[in-house]
Amino acid sequence: MNRQLKRQMAKGGGDKPSAPKQRAAPPPHKERTGVRQYLREVMGEMRKVAWPTRSEVVNSTIIVIIGVVVMGSIIFAFDWASVKLVDMIYG
Repeated sequence: MNRQLKRQMAKGGGDKPSAPKQRAAPPPHKERTGVRQYLREVMGEMRKVAWPTRSEVVNSTIIVIIGVVVMGSIIFAFDWASVKLVDMIYG
């Protein structure tokens, strides 16, 4: 080993033994919950939910149905037009 290599190792700290690497601590063991406790917690959370009224559900359902019909009609129209165009070009 020459002097230049020794100087580079000294600069980088390569001439000293490295400290042993410590392992990360394992994650803490979580205690499993029983079925009864799980269902009790689920029911507690479900009570906290802000449920929509019947009229809100009806209005949202109608809006979704109208949107599906409109989008379906648009897709049908584009598909029908593309079939007619391809048929006109190749047929």
